[in-house]
Amino acid sequence: MSNKRFEEGLEIRRAVLGEYHVDKAFAKTEEFSLPLQELITEYCWGAIWTRSGLSRKIRSLINLAMFTALNRPHELKLHLKGALNNGCTKEEIREVLLQAAIYCGIPAAMDGFRVAKEFFSELEKEAKKL
Repeated sequence: MSNKRFEEGLEIRRAVLGEYHVDKAFAKTEEFSLPLQELITEYCWGAIWTRSGLSRKIRSLINLAMFTALNRPHELKLHLKGALNNGCTKEEIREVLLQAAIYCGIPAAMDGFRVAKEFFSELEKEAKKL
């Protein structure tokens, strides 16, 4: 698939989530799931993330809140990395998770904090290796 929206989406998706993740997602794709990867790239990343109404940082913070509310730990962990890539701080992420506790429920926020704690712990371990 090659069109302007897809190409722009692919560029932003790689910038936010990292080339490794995006390349891995496409490498694992087969004929059945390829249309889903194309849809995600073209519409999620190409049609929405390219809009000028919100910064990438704000979009990342919104995503963290939504993935917490929806109890999507895999996507939450992935977008924690994206949030850091987009300039969010650990403190801002904590505030979003606290906000989610009130509006989405304590259990959802507890899972969000659990995922974030594991993510930051892994990040610190990686940093110590360097």
